[in-house]
Amino acid sequence: MLNPFLTSWAFLVPLVAAHTFHTSVERLTESSSTRVFTTHWYNQTLDHFTFTTQTKFRQKYLVNDTFWDRNGGPIFFYTGNEGDIEAFTENSGFMWDIAPEFGALLVFAEHRYYGESLPFGAESRSKDPGKVGYLSSSQALADYVDLITFIRQSVEGASQSPVVAFGGSYGGMLAAWIRTKYPHIVQGAIAASAPIAQFTSPCDAFGRIVTSDFSAAAENSSCSTNIRASWSALDRLSLLPNSTGFSWLNTNFQLCPSSHMASAANISTLKSYLTDLWTNLAMMDYPYPTSFLAPLPANPVVAVCEHLSKPYTNDTELLHLVYEAVNVYLNYTGQAKCLNLMEEDGIGADMWSYQACTEMVMPFCYDGTNDMFEPAPWDLDAYTKECQDMWGPAGTPQPALANSLYGGRNLASASNIVFSNGLLDPWSSGGVLKSGEGGVVAVIIPEGAHHLDLRGANAADPVSVIQARKLERAHIDKWIKNSNMGKYKKAKSNRKGKISL
Repeated sequence: MLNPFLTSWAFLVPLVAAHTFHTSVERLTESSSTRVFTTHWYNQTLDHFTFTTQTKFRQKYLVNDTFWDRNGGPIFFYTGNEGDIEAFTENSGFMWDIAPEFGALLVFAEHRYYGESLPFGAESRSKDPGKVGYLSSSQALADYVDLITFIRQSVEGASQSPVVAFGGSYGGMLAAWIRTKYPHIVQGAIAASAPIAQFTSPCDAFGRIVTSDFSAAAENSSCSTNIRASWSALDRLSLLPNSTGFSWLNTNFQLCPSSHMASAANISTLKSYLTDLWTNLAMMDYPYPTSFLAPLPANPVVAVCEHLSKPYTNDTELLHLVYEAVNVYLNYTGQAKCLNLMEEDGIGADMWSYQACTEMVMPFCYDGTNDMFEPAPWDLDAYTKECQDMWGPAGTPQPALANSLYGGRNLASASNIVFSNGLLDPWSSGGVLKSGEGGVVAVIIPEGAHHLDLRGANAADPVSVIQARKLERAHIDKWIKNSNMGKYKKAKSNRKGKISL
């Protein structure tokens, strides 16, 4: 796989009427892969819920058995989310770190319609409801149930292995939901940065958390204040005579030819791009360098705010500061040639817009006062129209569906789930922040960005994430030992006081 950052920097431009954000930002190149695994394919059922078709498709999953106790050791199962499964395999280091301790078999399952697990090949991305309509979280969960069952039946030593599900972002939602819906299949779940209540959370909460991150990164909230001022500066620049403002942007933002500014519509595209960029920086505000959507320094929000907190005297000076901040993201390595606003994402996640339009309907809005973004109300009617324009009738939103299926924060029937959330992460606005009954545990990481705890241990980790992982290991150990499966089956006493198995 070629590194997409050698020539340009790319980001998927979201819907205009209302933003849709990927919950995940993992990206992987062959040169950066360090994990050892074998690739397998399972002949998966296309439709688990009707009897109208017997069609199968090839679902990819990755396995590492280096540490596995073949005498019924546990299975650590990653519930793949919106992207290539190799990227989540690489960036879920916590699973790899603790696998030797538990003698675990590691399995990473790719989500249908992402990566190479495409039921209809290239036509999987068509607008035909008969093809795209099988993309849903419910179908994906049933995929994982069938795959786990297949592994237990076909892998020697795994028939009585307890399973712990792991996931981050949407994958964390799936990990929580598979434990809730199929507790006889999965014995526990680590749900990192899982916004299971984003569907009903206040639409402005997400943007306020992003703004808080940027406000804290510079004195007197100067960084977020300057971002807030940049939106009107772009508007004024676009009104300069003879397209001089557009020419200035094309030159000073080093836009690729395909992204050159020439109209007000182009300005809207740039604003969407910047909105997503600031949001992703908040998600990836890790205490050490990373390479997700782009190679980034440690504490990237602080790095960009070193530029954005500077004083300015006019619009072009302010927008030059914006570009310098963007350049931390665009060109930290110095290898990018130009900025491409229109290129598709490189994480294999281009079907997320369909899920966001149908069942993963997460409202986002901004007021421009309590947050640093341009005011934008949540408009379901406009959102619906744009989704239908993009996907046809198959893209009609069902805003209440996810809550009806999974219950949101109503976890009365759930057990053996750890929900972890970093308070730097805007997705915590839809997370579970309070522990409940039945072994539902909320772990808060004050200095944590997006599923920091699911990443591998690092010398720069804050104490809070070290403690979070320690607590997660303790719960995993309890779930496995209490599973009453295989070698963990507990002896029973008969009426005569004798022990029987």
